[in-house]
Amino acid sequence: MRANSRIRITNGRLRQLTQASIRALEQTAEALHTEEVQAQVMPFDTGNLQNDSTFVDTEQSSKGTVSLVNATPYARRLYYHPEYEFQKDENPNAGAAWHEPWMAGGKKQKFAKNAFKEFYRREAGV
Repeated sequence: MRANSRIRITNGRLRQLTQASIRALEQTAEALHTEEVQAQVMPFDTGNLQNDSTFVDTEQSSKGTVSLVNATPYARRLYYHPEYEFQKDENPNAGAAWHEPWMAGGKKQKFAKNAFKEFYRREAGV
């Protein structure tokens, strides 16, 4: 028994799929940021940390990396110190380590994977 196969690679379509994956990655990071804000888990005093100083850095997205950045000098101190008494007026779920539920082993660890899958399907048209 003999079998023959032909594979035709279309470079244009490969470029489209690559661009779709980059856009999906960026959209996933934005969705994660929105998800965290809606979950009201970030410390909130004036709103600067959550609203102005947290952003998605897409500079390396073409290399498969995006970052959710908390760009205040006090963000690290708040993130790693659960012993602080966080205000709960604006964000009732505020506390330290606010990214943890979305990381590996967290309650919402599948969020990014599922979001990427959905965004990629839309962007790639598959």
